[in-house]
Amino acid sequence: MTYDLVTALRPLLTAEASAEAYATGSEPGDLEQAVWLRLLERLAVHGPPLDPQGWLRKAVRAEARRSRRTTRLERPYACEPADDTRPGPEQSALTAARYHALRDAVRRLPGRCPRLLEALLSPKDLTYREIARELGISQGSLGPERSRCLGCLRRLLAPEVAALEGRG
Repeated sequence: MTYDLVTALRPLLTAEASAEAYATGSEPGDLEQAVWLRLLERLAVHGPPLDPQGWLRKAVRAEARRSRRTTRLERPYACEPADDTRPGPEQSALTAARYHALRDAVRRLPGRCPRLLEALLSPKDLTYREIARELGISQGSLGPERSRCLGCLRRLLAPEVAALEGRG
């Protein structure tokens, strides 16, 4: 019975779905599939429709309207989720831990190195002139002082970096 109904309705459904699909922005095959599903649901609950061709035409139009509503309400992603390059929670946690470790190491540096590197890392994006004024040193000595401080920081962090690389 169901096979005969499907065989009889297939050409009509193909024609109706093709006529309605492009106006909805969907594919005819998707529309056909949705109507076949509605027919199976109906057969399970109410049995075959009395006027199968009339029911099919109404079902195609109803699915086309539903598809238009869905398309109108959908919002595209800013980027494909699979292509999303934003860091996940794990990466954010690791970045925060590295940032915290760096700040701790900077605080352990000798002399004016902590203040100099804090000024260089400042979100205010200070110029060399502003940093020199803030630290009370000449602008010309900032470069060599920065270089000395970064060398100290590198030596201080070397054991921690080696330990992290040994785990990976």
